[in-house]
Amino acid sequence: MSKIGIFFGSSSGTTEDIAGRVAGLFGVSSSDVHNVADANAADMANYDVLLLGSSTWGMGDLQDDWVDFLPEAAKQDLNGKKVAFFGCGDSSSYSDTYCDSLATIKEELAGTGCTFIGKVPAEGHNFDETRCQEGDELIGALLDEVNESGETDERLEIWADAVKKAL
Repeated sequence: MSKIGIFFGSSSGTTEDIAGRVAGLFGVSSSDVHNVADANAADMANYDVLLLGSSTWGMGDLQDDWVDFLPEAAKQDLNGKKVAFFGCGDSSSYSDTYCDSLATIKEELAGTGCTFIGKVPAEGHNFDETRCQEGDELIGALLDEVNESGETDERLEIWADAVKKAL
């Protein structure tokens, strides 16, 4: 199986918790789970598959640690690597920018040679707008631990299945 690395940014601990759950779904060792606050973007080269997680703040803003990490990540040669996204947002209070930080990460990594995987159906999600929607699909696992925490396990499983099928 491909070597998987998880890179996440978390301000309140929610995305860090989700990253741990993602590691469990994919059988990823804790040594391959990296908080971008302490990680080096060059470490992404050690993996075939990158599972990238971020929370979204304010009106679609990137999580603080990703602000510093992302420019370096965008300079990496990710040719041949597969990249999937998971993230946390608030679909009620910020329904117009739900999980938009993931779209920002995707846009910044678009020129690195990687292949994006892990799209899931948008059906069943409650938001007004997100830059993470492409047609009837979302670019990854969009999670709302504030208003829809009861949906998280199922959404993660659907996303994990989509990622695994693409590997």
